[in-house]
Amino acid sequence: MKTLLSLGHGYCAAALARGLLADGWSVIGTTRDVAKAPALAELGIEPLIWDPARGADLAPALARATHILHSASPDESGDPFLNAWPEIREARVAWMGYLSTTGVYGDTKGAWVDETSPVLPARARSGERVRAERDWLESGLPVHVFRLAGIYGPGRGPFEKIRNGSARRILKEGQVFSRIHVDDIVQVLRASMARPDPGRIYNVCDDLPSSAAEVLSYAAGLLGVAEPPAVLFEEAKMGPLARSFYEECRRVRNGRITGELGVRLIYPDYRSGLRGILAAEG
Repeated sequence: MKTLLSLGHGYCAAALARGLLADGWSVIGTTRDVAKAPALAELGIEPLIWDPARGADLAPALARATHILHSASPDESGDPFLNAWPEIREARVAWMGYLSTTGVYGDTKGAWVDETSPVLPARARSGERVRAERDWLESGLPVHVFRLAGIYGPGRGPFEKIRNGSARRILKEGQVFSRIHVDDIVQVLRASMARPDPGRIYNVCDDLPSSAAEVLSYAAGLLGVAEPPAVLFEEAKMGPLARSFYEECRRVRNGRITGELGVRLIYPDYRSGLRGILAAEG
C-alpha cells in the first residue's frame, strides 16, 4: 500500500490527502494539537502527535511511508523535523515534497522570476525557508521543492472578509501578488509523484499576478455587494506581518509545472478560482 507521511498536516496536505485516501492510499499526519487527533482519525488519517519540544518517534511511520510531504515552517534554529529527528534522512521513500514559498525571491520591484532566478530573501522567515530548502535538498532523500504563491481556496480567501465586513482594498500603485488555488497545488503534487525528478524546484502559481484590491473588488461583485472601502497603503492600519507582504512585489512564472509536469491549471487566474469556490459552496 502507498502511504503518505504528512509532516505538519495543514490546509494543502489535507486537500492532497482527500484524493489519496479516495485512491486507496494510507495517510499519516503529524499535528502539534492533541485535540485535532480525533478529527483527523474521522477523516481516515492516522494522527501522529508531534511535540516541538520533544519531537516524536517517527520510526514506525517512516518504516511504512512510501512518500513524504513536508508542510511545516522552519524557524531560526532550522527545520523542526531535521533538528528533532535526523534519522529521517535514512527513510526509504520514492518521493518527498517540501512546501516552500515564492517569498525566497524577495522584492523584484514587479519583475518576473522563475526557478533559475536568484533567491534574495528580504525577510527573516524567507531566509529560514532558503536554508530549509538547502538542508532538505542535501539530505540524500528524493526531495522536490515547491515554492508556493499566495494560497487560496474553500474557506481560505476573500469571501469571508467581505462577508464579515473586515475587508479593505489596500491601494499601492504597481503592487501585485501571485497566487494559487489549493486544487492546483494538489494536481501539481500528484503530477510530481507520478514523474519524480529529485532535486527539482517548482514555482506553483497561476498565470495572472494581480493586486489584492482588484481581487476583493471582483469577489464583492460575485457576491452582489458593494466593493470594500479603499485605503491607501501609507494610511492603512495593519500588523507588521501583513505590511511586510506589501513591501515586496514580484511576478512569478509557472512554466516548469506546465512544461515539465504537464499540468493544465484548473484555475489559471483568480477570477476562475473565485467562481469555483462559490460553485463549490453551492
